[in-house]
Amino acid sequence: MTYCVGLRLDHGLVFMSDTRTNAGVDNIFTFRKMFTWTNPGERVITLMTAGNLATTQAVVSILNERMKAPEDRQPTVLHAGTMFQVAKLIGEVLREVVQSQSAKGPESESTFSATVILGGQIAGSEPRLFLVYPEGNFIEASDENPFFQVGETKYGRPILLRGYRKDMTFEAAVKLLLLSFDSTLKANLSVGMPLDLQTYRRDAFKSGREKRFEPDDPYFTYLSRGWGDALNTAINSLDDFSFDTDPDR
Repeated sequence: MTYCVGLRLDHGLVFMSDTRTNAGVDNIFTFRKMFTWTNPGERVITLMTAGNLATTQAVVSILNERMKAPEDRQPTVLHAGTMFQVAKLIGEVLREVVQSQSAKGPESESTFSATVILGGQIAGSEPRLFLVYPEGNFIEASDENPFFQVGETKYGRPILLRGYRKDMTFEAAVKLLLLSFDSTLKANLSVGMPLDLQTYRRDAFKSGREKRFEPDDPYFTYLSRGWGDALNTAINSLDDFSFDTDPDR
């Protein structure tokens, strides 16, 4: 399983992913799920993957191979004119890989299924964030839906819904994402550290801050303990339920 989140902020974009893949409790590995391509001064493209590892690795490899052979005149993430065209390209590659690996074609239930979060900015347009499905189609983040999650989403989603603000700083957004991941890590062993972080500042057109949070990272440890203590304090500060005032008892 996987957990990846992409946030769209006023200041830019924030990406975070875990690194655990597993095919059973005794077959667990660590693989990077976040990939970035840059043309400094002109574009930055970041991809996060969830799903079948062979499928996602094949997609990234095809994208990289195309950039090594531009004479083939195949579209690449570094030459597409808009982020929409990049999303369309990645959707097409993802669909082709899923079809080639599954006799049933690109179905979400397929063993070879994969989903992608895509974000970035190309000169002349705004930063954009997309969710690309295994069928090759995609949707874009909006003011009403400003973030995307893929993988094991349910445990960390309530924190994002309560804490997200589009005008929050990168530092506040990272804290929020770490709390979302902390809840997911505690609830599901198939999501695991290290966690990869990347930020992109609007109109920078270069890679932003990057960090890998290892299991013993001091800030993550502090945040996890502090969040647990704060929750206990909040729960204890509320009045207990009373059977004496329950009309249905």
